[in-house]
Amino acid sequence: MLEALGLDPDVEAVYRGMLGDPSGGVAELGARLGLGEAQVRHGLDRLVDLDLLRPSRESPGALRAVSPELGLELLLHQQEEELARRQEELARSKAAAAQVVSEFAGLRPNTEIDGAERLVGMDAIQSRLEELAQGLARECLAILPGSAMSEASLDASRPLDRRALGRGIEMRSVYQESIRNHPPTLAYARWLAQEGGQVRTSPLLPPRLLIFDRTVAVVPIDPANSRLGALCTRAPGIVASLLNLFDQTWESAVPLGSERPRATDSKPSAGELELLKLLASGMTDEAAGKRLGVSLRTVRRQMSALMERLNATSRFEAGLKAAREGWL
Repeated sequence: MLEALGLDPDVEAVYRGMLGDPSGGVAELGARLGLGEAQVRHGLDRLVDLDLLRPSRESPGALRAVSPELGLELLLHQQEEELARRQEELARSKAAAAQVVSEFAGLRPNTEIDGAERLVGMDAIQSRLEELAQGLARECLAILPGSAMSEASLDASRPLDRRALGRGIEMRSVYQESIRNHPPTLAYARWLAQEGGQVRTSPLLPPRLLIFDRTVAVVPIDPANSRLGALCTRAPGIVASLLNLFDQTWESAVPLGSERPRATDSKPSAGELELLKLLASGMTDEAAGKRLGVSLRTVRRQMSALMERLNATSRFEAGLKAAREGWL
């Protein structure tokens, strides 16, 4: 009952025993309480340290228990003093951390370009993302193209996402449908949804995007090579445009686990439709596969199936018939 005040069950039992009958020695007290001699001696020592047992005036060499009213007040006072000491230590630690951040801020290998912070290298990006995640107050939005995330990226993201969700942060993420072909990424997306995040998928996504509390956005410098670094910006105009891009992407996506309309003899699936649009725009099979997050083999297999459905002998003819059907 008194564990919150620092008394474990054995120590509390010894205190209660001393309050009820302080006569007798260690052996007698232990017999009454059903405790061993070592347990009783430990309890007595602990109670003396807490000032709940004091020397008896009537029986020299014996101990008397302080009344519960005074004893519990003493314990509360001790805890208040300990809390104040810890708060002082925390304040000093925060001040020291702020000083370190101030001293090392100028040593970061980043530069300012038109109001945006340039993050060079994966370590710099991860550090900045950790800072932004720690400072989240309401919401984190993410567009995550590609069929697979690296194991290192997933391992680094999990504790950040868990802490954010634990603090009640709303998280909305859009993955590419092709993550279904990569079990680790699919498992992570499902875990995120189970933990309380909102997860959707779409066959075609814009470049990677993270938005924190609708005020800070992080985008890759080169969408084709994320290892080159990222840009972190607070510029209201840029962030507003990126928010609009996210909202449009989110509305066209479907919840993870929901089935998109499947292909029929009269209409292609959402993924096949996006493939047709990409190829019709002049994109190569390889480039289209990268945009959709699927392999070159998958692109060619899907295109072959579309040509067969359209009864076309060439891609050109397939394009004409797809347009005639109103698919493009």
